[in-house]
Amino acid sequence: MRLTKLAVFMAVFLIMMSALSMAARNKFGVADVQQVTFTEPTQVGDVVLPKGEYKVQHTMEGENHIMIFTQSRKQQPATARVKCQLEPLPEKASQNMVLYRHGDKDVHVLQQLVFRGDTARHVF
Repeated sequence: MRLTKLAVFMAVFLIMMSALSMAARNKFGVADVQQVTFTEPTQVGDVVLPKGEYKVQHTMEGENHIMIFTQSRKQQPATARVKCQLEPLPEKASQNMVLYRHGDKDVHVLQQLVFRGDTARHVF
């Protein structure tokens, strides 16, 4: 009896974990929440974010894809909201990539984000 309960518990646990891992990516092929580290101040949209670690949340506002950057481990975190375009990738990304250009004040300006496991890139 005890072994049966353990087997049922393990089966339910595995089913729940499978459902969670499938839900980790939305219908657009990108994860809803990711992490990124900026090693230099980086302009995201109209905001220059200080270097550091950020939680990045992908959300929808109507038909618009919106990325919300929130600085981690700060009492008053820096934040930025920016509209992005999703471009399909030929296959799942094998690694994270942050692409930027240099702005007028030698500040990095975020151009694209690619997260490992996603099937689309975020273009700003």
